[in-house]
Amino acid sequence: MFFILEGEDKMTAARAGLLCTDHGEVETPIFMPVGTAGTVKAVSQQLLKKEVGAQIILGNTYHLYLRPGTAVLEQAGGLHRFMGWDRPILTDSGGYQVFSLSDNRKITEEGYLFSSHIDGSKHLFTPEKVVELQRSIGSDIMMALDECTSYPVGYEEARRSMELTHRWLERGWEHYLATQPLYGHRQVFFPIVQGSVFADLREASARFVASVPAEGYAIGGLSVGEPAEEMYRMTALVCDILPREKPRYLMGVGTPVNILESIARGVDMFDCVMPTRNARNGMLFTREGIINIRNRKWADDLSPLDAEGPSLYSRYYSKAYLRHLIISKEILGAQIATIHNLSFYLWLVKEARRHILDGTFGRWKEEMTEKVGRRL
Repeated sequence: MFFILEGEDKMTAARAGLLCTDHGEVETPIFMPVGTAGTVKAVSQQLLKKEVGAQIILGNTYHLYLRPGTAVLEQAGGLHRFMGWDRPILTDSGGYQVFSLSDNRKITEEGYLFSSHIDGSKHLFTPEKVVELQRSIGSDIMMALDECTSYPVGYEEARRSMELTHRWLERGWEHYLATQPLYGHRQVFFPIVQGSVFADLREASARFVASVPAEGYAIGGLSVGEPAEEMYRMTALVCDILPREKPRYLMGVGTPVNILESIARGVDMFDCVMPTRNARNGMLFTREGIINIRNRKWADDLSPLDAEGPSLYSRYYSKAYLRHLIISKEILGAQIATIHNLSFYLWLVKEARRHILDGTFGRWKEEMTEKVGRRL
């Protein structure tokens, strides 16, 4: 994998680039739909390509390890073949999912000891084990095992957690270099910056992580409840330190406003469950603002979801019809809303890219931030 920096905005730290993998190229900034267990909920792989325009998706090591298991994935020839997806895949190491099992996991120097949320069985995730699991999955981009702290957290706990993440990174990187891909395509390994909202810890972590000669780097431990301005402050600080010529991935972010503000601070890659999860609950993101389609005001609104939207689904179906489907709990409602939201997110980052290359990102970002954050 390699990264080509194609343009930088003069008013902000925004960048446009090209991420080249064995499964195709990814234009950045990019949003990655979350396909946790080998599926983006409510959307087929064909529709992800044709209607959404997804260039890369995210899978999760924790969930794929528990179901269907690495034996099935290896028999299939990896996750790409198992799910019928021939474009790039990034896998989270599973650390965040284990972190969220606060009552069913224990953190030690060795790794995460946890109980499966499916059947209660005991498992151990070490930095070496998650590298091996991601080799079995066959993702193009693998993530290091890290510890994500909650918010708020005390300084000493954040420091201890960051230092553990660094020791795990050293072990994971060594094991990555000692192992080989299983399916004939190259896999790369991204370390993760931690440090909560403490500037000195974030700076120390970014410098430590940048010392690892990886193909790209991630920023973790944000969007966990801290104020948005704290997230932006930490993101800008880290992006100033991470290598300019490598891609930067802000994990688990976020709203359209979060994405625009983070692009302006130098982030290239994003993922979040918000467009898919919120779609299934009737929240739509549009270029004019946010719609709660369950509200009575949309019951007789026969105008399209977005008359000029990037997806046929947005242009064809009305607000009244989608509201009827969502209120009636029809499966089609979840599909239409999900395709609409993901199409909007992909449109947003594509437009950001265009404006970066045109030299007009700063002004456009200010206008769009005001629009996409308001409630309709």
